[in-house]
This record gives sequence, C-alpha cells and structure tokens, in this order.
Amino acid sequence: MPIAENTKPAPGDTAASTPNLRPFLERPNPLLVVISGPSGVGKDAVVRRMKELNYPFSFVVTATSRPARHGERHGVDYFFVSKEEFEDLIRRGELIEHALVYGEYKGIPKDQVRSALASGQDVVMRLDVQGAATARRLVPDALLIFLLPESEGELLARLRQRKTETAASLKRRIDTLHEELRRIPEFDYVVVNRTGQLDRTVEQIAAIISAEKCRARQRTIRL
Repeated sequence: MPIAENTKPAPGDTAASTPNLRPFLERPNPLLVVISGPSGVGKDAVVRRMKELNYPFSFVVTATSRPARHGERHGVDYFFVSKEEFEDLIRRGELIEHALVYGEYKGIPKDQVRSALASGQDVVMRLDVQGAATARRLVPDALLIFLLPESEGELLARLRQRKTETAASLKRRIDTLHEELRRIPEFDYVVVNRTGQLDRTVEQIAAIISAEKCRARQRTIRL
C-alpha cells in the first residue's frame, strides 16, 4: 500500500509559509489617470504644469476633425484627422470617449493609450465630468480625480476672466456645476485647486498616483 507524502511544512520551514512577494517587488501596474472637474476649474492648467515639471507620465493628445489653427502642431496640440477617419474610429470602437462639438469631432484614441501602458508608463488625461464617466464604464480600474474649486464664487470669477461668457451662459455653467458636483461620489479622489496654488494641486495629484503604486490590490487597465 503506497504511503502518502506528508505535505505539511516542518516546524521552522518558513519557505512554505512565506507569501509570494514578487508582485509587490516588481514594477507596479501602469495607471490610467483621469483628471476631471467643472469647466473653469483649471484642468488644462494642471496638466500643463505637470508637463512643465517633467513628471514621467504619458499625456494623452486629443484627436479632432477640425483643421489645425495657426501654430498648432499635429501630435502635440491635437491629432488632426478627417471626419471620415474619425467616424471610422467610432465605428471600430477605437475611442475612449468622443463628442461632436460645433460640428467637429473630438475624442481620445485608444491606440496611444495602449502604447503608453504597454511601455509601463502611467497615462494622464483630462476629461469633462461626462467624459470621465464614459472612461470609467470602459475602464473600470481607471483612477478618477475630481478637481474642485475652492468656492462657487471663485469658479465664476475664473469664468468671467475668460471674457467669453454671457449672463445666460454663466447661468448654464452654474446649473451644470451643481449637477457635476452631485457626481463626486463616482470619483476616487477630490483635490481642491486653490487660486495661486497650482503647484500644490499638482503635488497632491502626484502624491495620489504614488500612493496608488503601493496598493495591495493593483489596478489593472485593459483596453
């Protein structure tokens, strides 16, 4: 009669009881970071400052069907494509999110995001609140950060400084702001972007990304 092997670890045999440390010692999974928030909160300024400070992230470039304006560079400011090319991307499901704005398309191609993630880089993109919701549905493990103004009055002051808003459009902005604030629970983090403290905002976002690298359960991005 065969004798069964005793598979129980011997006293002091730590090798059999030690957890696998390899996933924690290897390079953490790359992240897809979405910076969102209401219009006028400073999303563009935050991303621009992160680039200026040479953070080691891949910053997404939006594709658009509109013609390039003077000084704009293909692949830097936007990816400029024809309407036919853009509609083909839509048909093939090759956009993270897209919208038709004043008769022209704009959206985020999946291909550039896939390439950056495959190289191990974290990807940072800025989206409006609706676009962030679309990104979360497509990529459940995306990291969503909501930029918040220090007050409603401060946000309105920033919008007025643009000198592009009428009284009617400002009212629409306020109504939209209230609706967007109700969606904060859909996000992972909230960062207040205070006037004159842009670097502090950027540092907080970088700290969030660093903390995410230490999670016991790593986020896994699939596109």
